[in-house]
Amino acid sequence: MSRTIAEKRAAFRALHASGCFMLPNPWDAGSARYLASLGFQALATTSSGYAWSKGHADNHVERDAVLAHLREMVAATDLPVNADFENGFGADPAAVGESVRLAVATGVAGLSIEDATGAADGSLFPLDVAVARVAAARRAIDENGGDTLLVGRAENFFSGKPDIDDVLVRLRAYAEAGADCLYAPGIKTREHIEAVVEAVAPKPVNVLVSGPSDFTLQDLAAMGVRRVSVGGALARAAWGGAMRAAQLLAQGRFDGFADAAPGAQLNALFLKDR
Repeated sequence: MSRTIAEKRAAFRALHASGCFMLPNPWDAGSARYLASLGFQALATTSSGYAWSKGHADNHVERDAVLAHLREMVAATDLPVNADFENGFGADPAAVGESVRLAVATGVAGLSIEDATGAADGSLFPLDVAVARVAAARRAIDENGGDTLLVGRAENFFSGKPDIDDVLVRLRAYAEAGADCLYAPGIKTREHIEAVVEAVAPKPVNVLVSGPSDFTLQDLAAMGVRRVSVGGALARAAWGGAMRAAQLLAQGRFDGFADAAPGAQLNALFLKDR
C-alpha cells in the first residue's frame, strides 16, 4: 500500500532519531526503483547525477527543472526522498524561502540548503547571510506543514576552504536557526567527523562517502553519525561503466558489455508492482 506524503515524512524523521542509516542517491526514477528493491529505507537526490543525465554540469540546472525532477523522484517509489536542493536557488532569504515553499510542495521528506554562493571563486555566503537563508527555509517549511526535514550544509571543504573551525561555527549557527540535520560534505577524517557530531549534538549529522573509504557504516555509526549519503558516486559509477564500454566500442570492440545488467532482470524489476 502506498504511503501518504505525511507518512513518508514521519518515517524519515524517525530514521534520524537513533542509529545510523544509509541514504543512497539515485539520479532518475529507474535508479530510485532499483535502490528501493534492495531494501533501503530512504533515498536522496543528487544534483550532480541529475545534471549529468540532462547534459549539464552540476549546479547548472534551472529551478523549474529541479522541481519537476523532485516530483518524479517522489512518485517513483514509496520511500521518503531527501532533496539535494543546492543553495536554495536564491541569494537572499526571501528567494530561498520561495524556492523552499515550492520544493515542499513536491512532496519531499527533507531538503538541504548549501551556503555556497555558486560563484566561480567558490565563495561562501557571509555567516549572517547564510544563517538568515537557513532561517528563511525554516519559516517556509513551518508555514507549509512543518514536517519536511531541513538540512543545513557547510560547503567549506567542497569550496576549497577546508577550515574545520569555520565549519563548526557555521553548523552550530544553522542548527540554532532551525536546521534539523547538519552536513559538511568533504570531511573525511575521524577527527573532523567526531568534531562535527559533538558540535551540533543532539541534532543528527549526515556524512558523505563518495569514494572508497576505510570506514564502514558501522564505524561511522560508532562516531555518532546518523546518516550516510553518497552524492553523485552511484551516478559516476554508472557513467564510468558506460564510458569504458563506449570507448571500447569506438575502437570496434564489444567486450565492454561483459558486465552489463541482463535486460530480463531489468524488465522484471520494472514490471513488478506496476
